[in-house]
Amino acid sequence: MGIKAEETEAFVHTGVVSEMKGSSIIVSLDKNVHCESCNARGACGVTDTVNKTVEINNPEGSFKLNQPVEVILKKDLGQKAVYWAYIFPFLLVLATLVTSSLFLPEWMAGLLSLLILIPYYGTVYAFKDYFKKKFRISVLSI
Repeated sequence: MGIKAEETEAFVHTGVVSEMKGSSIIVSLDKNVHCESCNARGACGVTDTVNKTVEINNPEGSFKLNQPVEVILKKDLGQKAVYWAYIFPFLLVLATLVTSSLFLPEWMAGLLSLLILIPYYGTVYAFKDYFKKKFRISVLSI
């Protein structure tokens, strides 16, 4: 019996365990028919193509290759991921552009506002282990 997304306040995608490496598994996600009616489909990225994979670290339970599973992400974690990946960088670029345009020529302010993304995404990459712990994805056998 599968879990319904409305009941758990989570995004649920079906898939198949395609690879096992160390303490993590790689799940190939199926195209989800529920994605067409989902409000977050634009930010999710799972609906773009059929060949999406997700790495799940330290899954609870034991899994075998080609085993059908459900991948579950709580909706509030999805919103936090959108914030850190899209909204905060946009606000950072905008704030940098407005602030630097007061002191620098327009072309330099524009260039600086784009270059500010390099240290931002470098910092996000440096804290990738922290984000992996915060954005825990669950997996269940079907």
